[in-house]
Amino acid sequence: MQVELLYHTPDPERAIATAARLCYAPVGAAELMETMPEERVKSVLSTIMSAGHTSTLEHASYTFAVDGVSRALTHQLVRHRIASFNQQSQRYVKFTDGLATVKPESVAANEETNAVFDEAIVAAIEAYEKLLAAGVPAEDARYLLPNAAETKIVITMNVRELLHFFSLRCCNRAQWEIREMAHRMLELVKPTAPFVFMDAGAPCIRGNCPEGKMTCGNPYPRVKRA
Repeated sequence: MQVELLYHTPDPERAIATAARLCYAPVGAAELMETMPEERVKSVLSTIMSAGHTSTLEHASYTFAVDGVSRALTHQLVRHRIASFNQQSQRYVKFTDGLATVKPESVAANEETNAVFDEAIVAAIEAYEKLLAAGVPAEDARYLLPNAAETKIVITMNVRELLHFFSLRCCNRAQWEIREMAHRMLELVKPTAPFVFMDAGAPCIRGNCPEGKMTCGNPYPRVKRA
C-alpha cells in the first residue's frame, strides 16, 4: 500500500480560522487571511474545536493518491459520501499481463488457506484472460475479477469529513486494510494542521469508546486537546 498526499489547502488552519472569524468581523476574508495574528488563529480554532462548530472545517480539503489497495477496501471507502473519488477503471483497463492482488495476513499465515486463496485467484485470472481472448469486452470480463484485485484511487475530503473518517476507520474494530490506510493518511495530515488534527483518530483517544459490548478492549492512549 502506498498513500501520498497530493495537495491540500494552503495554510489550512488559517483558512479555517478566517472562515470562522468572518462571521463576526467588520472586514473581509481576504484581509483576515493576511492580518489575523497567529495567536488569534489558535484562539479561534480552539473555540471551533471545543464548541463543535465544525462547518468551518469544510473550507480546507486534502487530496490523496492511494495505490496497491484492494477493491474490498474501496467498496468500504466510497461509503464516505462527503468526499470525491476517482478510481482505476476495470472497464477500460485490461489486465492482460496478470493482476496484482492483496492477500490478508490471516490467509497467508496458514499454508492450506494460502494455497486455497492462490488457486482461486489463478483460476479467476485465467478465466478473465480467456474471456478477453474470446472477444468479450473488458467491462464484462471484469465480472470475474475478485475483491482482492489491487486498485488505485484518488481521494479528496474536507477536514470535517476527514475527522469523521479517522474516527471510524482508525478504530481497532475497523477492517485491517482500511484502518492501515486511515492511519497513514492521518500521519500525512497532522504536520500540516497540528492543532486541528491533535486528537484525530479513534473515539477512545478523546473519551469513552462508543462501541459498548463490541469494544476491542484495547484503547489508544488519551490525547488531551491543548
